[in-house]
Amino acid sequence: MNSRSGPLAVVAAAVLWGTAGTVGAFAAAGSVSLAAARLVLGGALLGALALVRHRRTRRDSHGNVPARWALVLGAAAVAAYQLCFFAAVARTGVAIGTVVAIGSGPVFTGLLSWIAGRERPSGRWALATAAAVAGCAVLVTGGGGATGGADAGGVALALLGGLLYAFYAVVAARAIGRGMESGIVMGVLFGGAAVLMLPVLVLTGPAWLARPGGLLAALYLGCATTGLAYLLYGRGLRTTPVATAATLALAEPAVAALLGVVALREHLSLVSWAGLVLLALGLVVVALPAGARMPDASAPGTPKAPAGSRH
Repeated sequence: MNSRSGPLAVVAAAVLWGTAGTVGAFAAAGSVSLAAARLVLGGALLGALALVRHRRTRRDSHGNVPARWALVLGAAAVAAYQLCFFAAVARTGVAIGTVVAIGSGPVFTGLLSWIAGRERPSGRWALATAAAVAGCAVLVTGGGGATGGADAGGVALALLGGLLYAFYAVVAARAIGRGMESGIVMGVLFGGAAVLMLPVLVLTGPAWLARPGGLLAALYLGCATTGLAYLLYGRGLRTTPVATAATLALAEPAVAALLGVVALREHLSLVSWAGLVLLALGLVVVALPAGARMPDASAPGTPKAPAGSRH
């Protein structure tokens, strides 16, 4: 895979994630039940594809037991992220819960990848990520701050969600970096998460899946915004540093906001549009190849950012 196509694959995944809210609005289902159905269907699809690929290749390493256990923990993190996110939104509101969970993801990912892989994020990544997170916050809150609904427990749950996201993203990136096929890695992570989320789907009432609109929405959310999106995300992680991928995934709220305006006739304030522009600029800077920065960026001792240096 071309190193420059890695960021494009991650952004394509984020675009698919960004369509989930608009499609989910037509499902007439509870948010937790909808998320559970999405993960169960998408995880089952990814798990099945992983089984097919594994049987074809038969190249599973016998000496990679620690990586397998890490993937098991990553699968638990995928499921736990969903629960933490919706619990945070219930306690502290959609705006704050979304900003804290999605905004903290890239920061935690950069820190974990630094700790796990000893890859210090570049200054450009830090500045661009800060701009993108700030733009995301302004876009989601509309510049109002949304402090009235703040709840310490809800914010803590959202931060935990961001940390869980970072954990499974780093686990996936390290497994892919060690030679595991990206499709198999995503299949193990999301197939395992699907098993864990199946009881949640049953307990939250899956009757809405019997309606044509609900079933179609669930199939799209499972196949497109989970199955296809995470296949693309995994492919992107082959050549894109995980900290960079986490920042590029902030394109998700931008796509969701634009679709809300177009499809749901929602309104964005001027401040929100400014946040959208700031977010877009941050993503562009992160996605630029390292060689496109400055002609004299080869000072001795300066760590070289991989091409395309990322919730």
